[in-house]
Amino acid sequence: MDDKTALEDLKRKVKEFCEERDWDQFHNPKDLAIGISTEANELLDIFRFKSIEQMEIMMEDDRKRKHMEDELGDVFFFLLRFAQRNGFDLSTCLRNKMEKNDEKYPVEKIKGKNLKYTEL
Repeated sequence: MDDKTALEDLKRKVKEFCEERDWDQFHNPKDLAIGISTEANELLDIFRFKSIEQMEIMMEDDRKRKHMEDELGDVFFFLLRFAQRNGFDLSTCLRNKMEKNDEKYPVEKIKGKNLKYTEL
């Protein structure tokens, strides 16, 4: 459960999993970043060429949701591992980025719009 799990516990679980398999040797920043991207693209591939209606139906299909869940898990695994191996505090990363986004996307200029900050 997200509301009962600390990120540090998840990072520790991923670390133990990888150390038991002697994978530290393969988990440099470049290869972990590639893993994040690769797994994110596998999630994206599920939705390729699908209409809004098809995606809504997919979200009701337990088998397809399980596939999405697996891909989300893979992305999260690589994200946690990258942070764990390289000393990033993900909560701080997100807080700092949200502060920057708050400046780039002021509510009074962006509310209800999907523009990039450079288009405001």
